[in-house]
Amino acid sequence: MPQIELPAGSFHYDEFGEGEEVLWLSGGGAVGAVWHPYQMPYFERFYRCVTFDNRGIGGTACTEPLPWTIADMARDAADLIEALLEPPVVVCGKSMGGFIGLQLLLDRPDLCRAGIVMGVAPCGHEGWLGDYMRAEVDLRRRGERLEGMFATIHYAAQLFPARALGDPAVWERIQRVLGEGFNEQNERSLIPQWQACIDFDVRDRLPECSVPLHVIVFDEDVQAPPQLGEEVARLAPGAEAHVLEGMGHGSVWGHTHEEANPFIKGLIDRYV
Repeated sequence: MPQIELPAGSFHYDEFGEGEEVLWLSGGGAVGAVWHPYQMPYFERFYRCVTFDNRGIGGTACTEPLPWTIADMARDAADLIEALLEPPVVVCGKSMGGFIGLQLLLDRPDLCRAGIVMGVAPCGHEGWLGDYMRAEVDLRRRGERLEGMFATIHYAAQLFPARALGDPAVWERIQRVLGEGFNEQNERSLIPQWQACIDFDVRDRLPECSVPLHVIVFDEDVQAPPQLGEEVARLAPGAEAHVLEGMGHGSVWGHTHEEANPFIKGLIDRYV
């Protein structure tokens, strides 16, 4: 299992393919391998792709004390880029990974050729998104957890649109995506990672973004409603918002990846 020693600890990573470099940033509760089944077989044909486990999850062992921030995670990503890649690179992230990507573009624009973020918001503590994440964190602080089929049903409703859930073949794939391994990792990492998302807020800094930014908005995203991503694009100079219809927060995994992957490639190819 490849490991790299960074200032914050020992980080697990994987790499696929050759060529121009793309760093893939995973969301809360997801290891870097979340990209492997549905993205890497496609993108490794064109680029050198690197995934890694954020602090608090998978094979990464962080030595820094809690609490953590998205800025801390962006610093991890920056350290990994400098140690393993040849910057500037294209950064692609979803959900918390999108938060990390935004923070990285703002804090270390020298390392980033372009940013592609999906299912994001300019801050994590307001409205539905803030209340949802606080409810999840509060449940775990009380010592409770979600398990088994209830956990699968719960997260499926947050991540996939109704028509996907109603399609037996797609529902079978979704159950594999949200299997017991996902839930165990999510429970392990939920408090530190989700609290970092709740505390995230770059509204005041987005107008200073100097790196090309593309915001992918899923029009049936329950977890991060579409207008939140559109706000990110409005605040960042020159940013472009791309609305993908019929997709939910997790549709790039086992639902509409065959449509989403070529679209994402088209964005990457503008810069490589």
